[in-house]
Amino acid sequence: MKRMVFGVVVIGMFLCVACGSNAENSSAQVEATLAPVPPEFAGKTNPFGPEAAEAGGEIFKANCVSCHGPQGHGDGPAAQALDPKPKNLAELQKTAPDDYLFWRIATGRPGTAMVAWQGTLTDEQIWQVIRFLHTLN
Repeated sequence: MKRMVFGVVVIGMFLCVACGSNAENSSAQVEATLAPVPPEFAGKTNPFGPEAAEAGGEIFKANCVSCHGPQGHGDGPAAQALDPKPKNLAELQKTAPDDYLFWRIATGRPGTAMVAWQGTLTDEQIWQVIRFLHTLN
């Protein structure tokens, strides 16, 4: 009887660990995989240096904080009502190249609350915001 209970517990633990680990890994893989940048945006480089971060921060405060939060962690006041939740830009900027960031800010992201800022912000303002994103931790 003790062997049977022990066996059931061991098998149960194995299944829990296996299922949890698969779900975690697939979630991490999805987050780690960025969509390919369309050709019209691929290879774009930021024309501004680090000094543009201050202006980018002001633009970020005016347009992005409500969803992404003051430090870009995806925890702004509007974030609670959004599904999917806003990206943690402090983390994303560490792995996403500037052409990817420009593309996503300019055109938004279908299926999310991320709107297209092209037409509202100039290209220069988008680049300034990207400079600001690189200051986030």
